[in-house]
Amino acid sequence: MNGTFRRCLSIALGLFLSALAQIAPGAETTPAAAAATSASGGRVSVAFVGDLMLAETPGREIARGRDPFAPFASLIDSADIRVGNLECVVATIGKPDPKKIYSFRTHPRALKLLQRHFDALALANNHSGDFGPEAFAQMLGLLERHQLGWFGGGSDLASAHAPLIVERNGLRIAFLSYNEYFPRSFEADVDRPGIAWSEDEQVKFDIAAARRQADLVIPFMHWGWENERLANPRQRQLARLMIDAGADAVVGGHPHVTQDIEHYRGKPIIYSLGNFVFDGYDNEANNTGWLFRLQLDRAGVVGWQIFVARIDRRGTPHPAPAEEGLCWQRGDATPRAGALSCSDAM
Repeated sequence: MNGTFRRCLSIALGLFLSALAQIAPGAETTPAAAAATSASGGRVSVAFVGDLMLAETPGREIARGRDPFAPFASLIDSADIRVGNLECVVATIGKPDPKKIYSFRTHPRALKLLQRHFDALALANNHSGDFGPEAFAQMLGLLERHQLGWFGGGSDLASAHAPLIVERNGLRIAFLSYNEYFPRSFEADVDRPGIAWSEDEQVKFDIAAARRQADLVIPFMHWGWENERLANPRQRQLARLMIDAGADAVVGGHPHVTQDIEHYRGKPIIYSLGNFVFDGYDNEANNTGWLFRLQLDRAGVVGWQIFVARIDRRGTPHPAPAEEGLCWQRGDATPRAGALSCSDAM
């Protein structure tokens, strides 16, 4: 199939994604119950973390029975919805991509820890296809078996672009994810498993389709240049496009460092969360990540908090003092110093 036809088909498929969405487990809410939740000011907290690379040293730590998420467990597990970027494939089959310097695969034993600490995983990145489509397909089956939600990847092109919808407290939140960093060969096709690639028109279609099914939409992007502390013009252009299309917040990763934060039309853009579980780096910037915690209601983002993580040589994140973080709540002109400084963000 040639590239032009595939792109056109991809855009067309966006019109039909509402029928193909993955719905995370959760009780259906009747109109009366939804009205009661809205009247009582029901809120949902969502915790996002960046790159989870569970191969290499973190994988060996897991094999020894250690939990790299343990130091952050209280912060992660207290959120209503917990989301991370899975920066590796979980599989026992496949061969590493010979064109890549680094290929990451972790053993399925890691899924017990992911199941303990996460509800949903973003798959749209430049490592989930490292061991080929067969390994990627095996991972999808393993995630389903462990009742872990995922988005940004699927068994074919349509499912890779479908939103994952998670319902908590009567609020339906749609998650989408896209990769912008090569190799593009990991992209799903009409008859091949893989990830969702970012095409502006497709992204707009996907967000519109998600809004027809959910109260809120949050894209989780894999974009930008590695080790750059500021977002580049492409990231900024795409973030605004997504918010104009209906996104309520935009979260990103890939640069292996944290990047700047901004609000556009009153909605937060966190350009890069940095690493979270990752080894092999010597400098402080690469060994610093963020846990980003959103507080949501039907009107959108009520507030947010950033908790700073310091990553040790084993790839394990440890919470820094809360004073090193940031927070923001609805009505603030700029973020405040200290993760615990905003009452509405908690």
